[in-house]
Amino acid sequence: MAALASSYNQRIRPLLDAVDRLRHLNVMQEGIELPTIVVVGDQSSGKSSVLESIAGISLPRGQGICTRVPLIMRLQNDPSAQEPHLQLEYQGKVVTTSESAVPHAINAATDEIAGSSKGISDVPITLIVKKKGVPDLTMVDLPGITRVPVHGQPENIYEQISQIIMKYITPKETIILNVLSATVDFPTCESIRMSQRVDKSGERTLAVVTKADRAPEGLLEKVTSDDVNIGLGYVCVRNRVGNETYEEAREEEMKLFKEHPLLSCIDKSIVGVQMLAQKLTQIQTASIAKCLPDIAKKINDKLNRNIGELEQMPQHLTTIADAVQALMRILGAAKESLRKLLIRGDFEEFSDDVDMHATARVADKHIRYAKQLPSRCPTTDDGFLMEEIGVLEEMMGIGLPNFLPGTAFHTILKRKIKMVADAPGQFVLEVWGYVEDVVVRVLLLQSQNFPQLQSSITASAQDAVDKMRLKSLAFVKEIIEMEMTACYTWNTDYIKTWAELMDGQREFKVAIDDHSKGNMLELSGFGTVEVCHLRPYGGMAVLAFDLRTRLVAYWRSVLLRLVDGMALHILYSIKCLVENEMEVKIMNKLIGEGMTGLQRMMEESTTIADKRERLRKSITLLKESKDVLAQISDRIYIV
Repeated sequence: MAALASSYNQRIRPLLDAVDRLRHLNVMQEGIELPTIVVVGDQSSGKSSVLESIAGISLPRGQGICTRVPLIMRLQNDPSAQEPHLQLEYQGKVVTTSESAVPHAINAATDEIAGSSKGISDVPITLIVKKKGVPDLTMVDLPGITRVPVHGQPENIYEQISQIIMKYITPKETIILNVLSATVDFPTCESIRMSQRVDKSGERTLAVVTKADRAPEGLLEKVTSDDVNIGLGYVCVRNRVGNETYEEAREEEMKLFKEHPLLSCIDKSIVGVQMLAQKLTQIQTASIAKCLPDIAKKINDKLNRNIGELEQMPQHLTTIADAVQALMRILGAAKESLRKLLIRGDFEEFSDDVDMHATARVADKHIRYAKQLPSRCPTTDDGFLMEEIGVLEEMMGIGLPNFLPGTAFHTILKRKIKMVADAPGQFVLEVWGYVEDVVVRVLLLQSQNFPQLQSSITASAQDAVDKMRLKSLAFVKEIIEMEMTACYTWNTDYIKTWAELMDGQREFKVAIDDHSKGNMLELSGFGTVEVCHLRPYGGMAVLAFDLRTRLVAYWRSVLLRLVDGMALHILYSIKCLVENEMEVKIMNKLIGEGMTGLQRMMEESTTIADKRERLRKSITLLKESKDVLAQISDRIYIV
């Protein structure tokens, strides 16, 4: 026995202590569950009596719910202890107590946490018991399940208790100790229903059957038939009665299961508090041995993630120089992103977001704009050449016959340009609206660590875009006015096209002069046209044909300038915005006006400050937890 005890202390006890220290550090708040024995049962099932028998100490008793907060019982066997050492830990306090004063101390702590009425709370109390002869166990006792609130309890007392129980028994690392009274049918117990919701196979549920002496009939069948899937088995016990000492209660229990005509038939390996304590110790040891390697990995992974996240957080700025450097980093990163998106066509940063493939989207808008402009010189007349004839009639004066006045060409050209004058302006507004969205989105992304600056940065960027938008509208107005001011092109395609169209003039003149030629004529470049309405105009119609061919030939040059000129202007303007205008506006806004913008950068937002503090506390806790496990690293994988 001495050798076994020594082996246990050397191999198992350090693991139990490590888990208890992790629990004391509250590593579970980091989402890392610890192997835990959780005691559940319906009200009056005898939970408190079972725990008292295992620990050898008295717990609060009374009518209704005795356990109103989770009670973590840490039992530690100390063979050398002359006197038991007991203390309570709750809400940062440590209260030393004695065996006789434990019920009062627990009640006082419970009142402090959950109030002096009969309400409950999920804030735990830890009871540490160091004494000779107790098993090395850590258990969590939860409030007994009741459906009917008594005076002083909230109406939703069942829901509150259920929520606490489910919180504790859901983790797969939890061993459920389900306390059942022998006096009831097991399938009707609410605690069974709850445990089955999270442990359908029962592989982590152990049942302890209390009050065996009160309902011995049929108990053997209950624990052997196992109608409720208790995977870890049953243990039957006798509750302490009246003023019996714990030693007397154990003697009576042994006598009961040995001599009772019905209870003596139950296998001796599943009866008695001593057997229950032994079984719980074995289950707890196996559970810890199974879970510790995974716990160590989770702690290490969470620590590394938190360290990485903290390192990625923005530097806490304390000086103007720090703020200037941070601002320059934001602008530098934003400019590089915008160069890729708006100038170079590199979309890797937003590969899955086609709306941010900026050069492609701007090109789409330019293509739509080019297609919107009529590829052939637009007309408004109801009959072929009647618009030109109308202009010629107004422009003709005394002069040489069959001479085409230059003012006629310019007059009708201005009409054509007015018909398309709105398209370039609409294109400009559409492009700059899209560019503004891209710029703002990139700036918000790059400045996300400084939310206090984002409104100023985006407003400044929008001012820069507005400036470029107005410049583009002025450019549109200028090119339209230039086209309407004079007619000129060095494009040799003009003469070539005009000459090709004029090849049909002779055939056209014949059709005008000879009424027998019919009313319809096929002309290269014009298709099939009606000519009967032109015969009364004679030579005027021939001049109108010449005017139309010149307009058609010249329109190609106009169209080229409107399309190509706008494309080059937009590309150049976007480059100016990205390389200079945006940065100037933002810098003037934040560094000007007494550097108020930079001062705001040093005012860390509550959200960022809270996150930084949360990560620091988490890292400290996880490092301490890692140190705890490092002390038993040679035992984690060997149990």
